[in-house]
Amino acid sequence: MLRELTKQLHPDYFKVYRISQFISNGLFLIAIIAYAIVAQLKDWTMVPVWIAVAVLVLSVAVFGWIAPAIKKKVFRYELFEEELEIKSGIIFISNVLVPMVKVQHVELESGPLMRKYSLASVEVVTAATTHKISGLKLQEAEALKRRIGILARVEEQEE
Repeated sequence: MLRELTKQLHPDYFKVYRISQFISNGLFLIAIIAYAIVAQLKDWTMVPVWIAVAVLVLSVAVFGWIAPAIKKKVFRYELFEEELEIKSGIIFISNVLVPMVKVQHVELESGPLMRKYSLASVEVVTAATTHKISGLKLQEAEALKRRIGILARVEEQEE
């Protein structure tokens, strides 16, 4: 039986994603400018600056616009009584089922940009790995964290 995963990331998450990518690319631009200045002052053989600028423009296009649009279309999650299903990926798309009996603990995380937009990430930790659902509204993330915690405990008590 195929299930359609219905829960998506909050639209504000993509604003945060783009802002963080523009900050990263801004630091890359500063590095390009610093290199060009130092290379000019020290009479180094300069790698053409236009190559670095072209890489920067490509990075802005790919990581600022294309990747978030693909992630918005692909990422889905759904919580069921016995499992959490997460579909994610940009190039390699994965569909993961996390059984509640395997959940060790659940964490809530929120950085400065995420807090500005009242967003958080839920990390579901198992013995093998950590599964992350980023970009949920804070209230939704807290409710999901509590619900997973309750379901994981119920499964442990039944054994």
